[in-house]
Amino acid sequence: MASVPDTTYIARRNPLKTLGERIPPAVWTLIALLLFWEVMVRLREIPQYILPAPSVIFAEIVSYWHRLWPNALVTLGEILFGFACAVCIAVPLAVSVVYSQFMARAVFPIIVMSQTIPKVAIAPLLLTWFGYGVTPKIVIVIMLSFFPIVINTVMGLRATTPEMLYLARSMGANGWQIFWKFRLPKALPFIFGGLKLATALSVIGAIVAEFIGADKGLGYLILIAGANFDIARQFASIILISLMGMSFFGLLTWLERVAIPWRESVELSGKG
Repeated sequence: MASVPDTTYIARRNPLKTLGERIPPAVWTLIALLLFWEVMVRLREIPQYILPAPSVIFAEIVSYWHRLWPNALVTLGEILFGFACAVCIAVPLAVSVVYSQFMARAVFPIIVMSQTIPKVAIAPLLLTWFGYGVTPKIVIVIMLSFFPIVINTVMGLRATTPEMLYLARSMGANGWQIFWKFRLPKALPFIFGGLKLATALSVIGAIVAEFIGADKGLGYLILIAGANFDIARQFASIILISLMGMSFFGLLTWLERVAIPWRESVELSGKG
């Protein structure tokens, strides 16, 4: 009996197409913008002290890395420590506002009102009180980043419906169990929203504080480079600041997926 030839077609995917699908569209957009930037600077012969090309900025990062890295660690420490302090202050404060009518009426309006004060105006006072060390930088980071955490946490804890609370009490749950089993899971998406917003503000706070008065950090390098008209070095510092901010935001996004796995499953089912 003659064998039947195997006519099964094995699809072979184009490696370039596969690579294009795996890389996010935002990366391709960024690459296109950098190429456009590079070409325009080269064609129009723009001086480096006005606008350096991306290749020049990258070369500056490599050649000046021995100074960029230690100062980046200083700024990163200010951001992380200030952010951690803001979380430790904001979350308990938000819980007290939700559970205490006195805190809601006496303290919460003051918190909202405090955000109308420009932090740049307070920074010189902090330098006068605490000196040029790390303390005023940490304080400014806390002042900028704790507000969105407070607001979003309060909104999240208040998002629990009265029907859910009545059901929990009818089942014999005490106040602590209601908080952990009902209020906190409902508030987690709001809390992480505030945390992710606070990441950007904490980076801004650290750089603003270093602009006001510092002898190290990426903000300090930006000021020194600007005084010397070294625009490539300024861009190198700005790129490192941006990378720190994006990495911090990405870390919180990952923690959100770990802490709230049901939210991602709901989003995927909605897309389907």
